[in-house]
Amino acid sequence: MKGIWRLALRILKLLAIAFFGISIIWVLALKFINPPFTLLMIERGFERKSDGKDWKIDKHWVDFDDIADPMKRAAVAAEDQKFLNHFGFDFKAMERAIDKNQHSHKLMGGSTISQQTAKNVFLWPGRSYVRKGFEAYFTMLIELFWSKKRIMEVYLNIIEMGDGIYGVEAAAQEYYHVHASQLNKYQASAIASIFPNPLKWSPTNPDDRLRHHQYLIRKNMRRLGPLDF
Repeated sequence: MKGIWRLALRILKLLAIAFFGISIIWVLALKFINPPFTLLMIERGFERKSDGKDWKIDKHWVDFDDIADPMKRAAVAAEDQKFLNHFGFDFKAMERAIDKNQHSHKLMGGSTISQQTAKNVFLWPGRSYVRKGFEAYFTMLIELFWSKKRIMEVYLNIIEMGDGIYGVEAAAQEYYHVHASQLNKYQASAIASIFPNPLKWSPTNPDDRLRHHQYLIRKNMRRLGPLDF
């Protein structure tokens, strides 16, 4: 039995070393290589097919410098106002989310832009403690090996922004018939306002609640001012 336990521990140790090695190489590679797709895109594609719709993954990668400044500020204002100052986690936002979720049926997220990027790029859709653990691990890796500029660039190019629409360039063309570099503060705040539920909400056809959310995003954009990436 001792021999079996020794063998099992050795195998687990080798698996752990392999996981850490592969994950670090993966993160380093995507520092320079743009992710071609995410598991969420694939899942959504199959969901469309099961609903009798055509397969659709509409995305067009654009470099960081080709994304309008209002769009970057709108993303920070809407999702993670401490983005440039934290190391991947906003613990106060997490505490607020946990407290609110205990008294509400509608779940509030406390994830930072870094956490969302790690989740979308490296992991599968869904909710579980296991996935949360992997999310925290990959968040630390991208904060360690990527710049904030790269995290924002990847985030704005892969995030879901509508039914079959991924990334700011596809969203800008779909909703406003302009390129990502041409988005103004009103268009950017409207796009950022749908991030929590892009399959239900529309930036060009908002209800009163969403319109108010867009106003608050623009207010936060003014307060943030220029971002030093």
